[in-house]
Amino acid sequence: MLRLSGARRGTVVLGVAVAVAAAGCAGGSGTGEDGAEGQGTVTLVTHDSWALDDSLVEQFEQESGYTLEVSAAGDAGTLVNQLVLTRDAPLGDAVFGVDNTFASRALDAGVLEEYTPEALPDGAEQLGGALTPVDQGDVCVNADTAWFEQEGLEPPTTLEDLADPAYRDLLVVTNPATSSPGLAFLLATVGAFGEDGFEEYWASLVDNGVKVADSWEDAYYVDFSGAGEGGQRPLALSYATSPAFTVTEDGSASTTSALLETCFRQVEYAGVLAGSDNPEGARALVDFLLTQDVQAALPESMYMYPADQAVELPEDWQKFAPQADEPFAVDPAAVSEHRDEWIERWTATVVG
Repeated sequence: MLRLSGARRGTVVLGVAVAVAAAGCAGGSGTGEDGAEGQGTVTLVTHDSWALDDSLVEQFEQESGYTLEVSAAGDAGTLVNQLVLTRDAPLGDAVFGVDNTFASRALDAGVLEEYTPEALPDGAEQLGGALTPVDQGDVCVNADTAWFEQEGLEPPTTLEDLADPAYRDLLVVTNPATSSPGLAFLLATVGAFGEDGFEEYWASLVDNGVKVADSWEDAYYVDFSGAGEGGQRPLALSYATSPAFTVTEDGSASTTSALLETCFRQVEYAGVLAGSDNPEGARALVDFLLTQDVQAALPESMYMYPADQAVELPEDWQKFAPQADEPFAVDPAAVSEHRDEWIERWTATVVG
């Protein structure tokens, strides 16, 4: 079975080895095949799930004249925290992987330089004139449909179903204080039950035996039975795209499914770090992430939907990875104002 990748997904990580940058770290300038002159290295600070094919990295380096170096800084939440802590001495030139659950923190801290690519796809909306959308995906509970069929039990459908005693001790989620999918799912429950009702809902999940993991990787690969690695829980917080990677050998079906009435839409952004050594290279990299070649590669490299909705999706995605028609949403201004408070209230309710 193919392992998913992601701060959300799994550990097919850094398929671009940082080694691709080693040869160019000494500085100097390079000239791309289009005649553009890049000045040495451009360093991308990203989450642990950055994965882009080597051929695309080589394409960027050839076309721009820059050498790409990748620096992974942990999950999306950790990434943003590191950017804030090092804003006076940036860790690199560009960033990828700031998502809409943490974007306001990065913008409020002033760690980003304003930049709008000319080739921004139709329908793609920047945040704060500094964060450019690159991909998106729905964070949803996934079900091991093969397990439910074997047990003769209908899978749950809604958030309310997850608190039903029929599904006691079957669900694993991730901690919103340490995991961006965990925060996205917390926001889904805020969107569903309101700022005054989400704690009661989480208390019902605790009563029903929900397990909390620190990371997506632990929840999916250690606890989820549908990952095929010995997990014991047939319900796990993951992505709507995950079932496209649990397809049977004949391609006729997936052994897992996403509960599309439990979803929160996550958007990942790229941007130029303020005060970086190579802002020109950072802008070139942000531009490159929006090219057709990169956008078309995102489903199978990052396991996310491209920001460019005109890009054709892989056949398995069309069959097994539909997006939610009505994902839960929370106003970004409310997230900015209350995120830390909501996490504290969740912690008091769930962890104690």
